[in-house]
Amino acid sequence: MSPGTADEPVPPRRALLRIPARGALVLGLVSAAGLAMFFWPLFAAPDPAAIAHTTDAPLMFVLILPLLIAIVLSELTSGRIDSKTLAMLGVLSAVNAALRPLGAGTAGIETVFFLLVLAGRVFGPGFGFVLGCTSLFASALLTAGVGPWLPFQMVAAAWVGLGAGLLPRRSRGKAEIAVLTLYGILAAYGYGFLMNMWFWPYLAQGTQLGFVPGDPVLDNLHRFALFTVTTSTLGWDTGRALTNGIAILLAGPAVLAVLRRAARRAAFDAPVEFGPATLR
Repeated sequence: MSPGTADEPVPPRRALLRIPARGALVLGLVSAAGLAMFFWPLFAAPDPAAIAHTTDAPLMFVLILPLLIAIVLSELTSGRIDSKTLAMLGVLSAVNAALRPLGAGTAGIETVFFLLVLAGRVFGPGFGFVLGCTSLFASALLTAGVGPWLPFQMVAAAWVGLGAGLLPRRSRGKAEIAVLTLYGILAAYGYGFLMNMWFWPYLAQGTQLGFVPGDPVLDNLHRFALFTVTTSTLGWDTGRALTNGIAILLAGPAVLAVLRRAARRAAFDAPVEFGPATLR
């Protein structure tokens, strides 16, 4: 088949894992629960003698998995996704899980996020959300990284994939790579911000930048922002941001082309728009 011409109409873009009203409601509930689990210590002081989230993390984990299954089953039973879509989700989750140990988080270098951003871009916000959760879950099993931090990592990574799928769709070529690179950098700092919040109220008490039980929320957030900048942003988060930006700049065009070609050849029921030059 030959490429289409610039005059041919472009089909409307739809994400592979489209989120109808009920799916959006489930995603909203998961996100609301995630925000509550990250930020509740600001409103109800945690026990300083407790280890960070050892009691509520299992509850969070038990909550996430059924809701993710509910999203997929809802789309599967409604005919919006099929076995090919699920296979793609499984393959990308496995690839991401295998990529993560390459960086191992050393100096903030993490190789799991750039593929998550690119896949969310190609396949849509719902797919990106689920891929973020499954990627972090699979990589934790692979690297023996299961702990109270895991459900928080899953939700934070899911938001990274979700945000990538919600980026404006009009840009292509160099402009698209520039948008994705900027998003990858900002998402790296956002992920670091969230993951600092999961332990900061427990481990930083008694210091000048620590959590003060009973203080106004804005005062604690101010101390948390200073804590993040001085302990994380200038080191780990910047390393993650540089990894994301460089990986997307160098590998982004090729990976996007491979993902879009795979979607075309799989003939997904929900087609993806790739621009006027889409192969027919």
